[in-house]
Amino acid sequence: MSLTKIDIVESIYEKLGMPKKDCSRIVESVFDIIKSEFEKGSQVNISGFGKWSVKAKKKRKGRNPQTGEPLTIDARKVVTFKPSLVLRAKVNE
Repeated sequence: MSLTKIDIVESIYEKLGMPKKDCSRIVESVFDIIKSEFEKGSQVNISGFGKWSVKAKKKRKGRNPQTGEPLTIDARKVVTFKPSLVLRAKVNE
């Protein structure tokens, strides 16, 4: 099972008793802030949870796995996540 935005909104609603509309706005606002930081190339650190950062990948050679034909994979940016020690310990309990 995966966690969705709706699940997050529901959890906030249940814990805080705020109207769902407000909970939804909060969640959307947090994600908008995170997205804008990624667009700037900034890191996003959440204490006790982890760090997201944008990494640049260079253009490289690859091949089509179906045909074996060589091709060039374009340069791109990817978002990486490194969990905090606290999160890592919690997951491994």
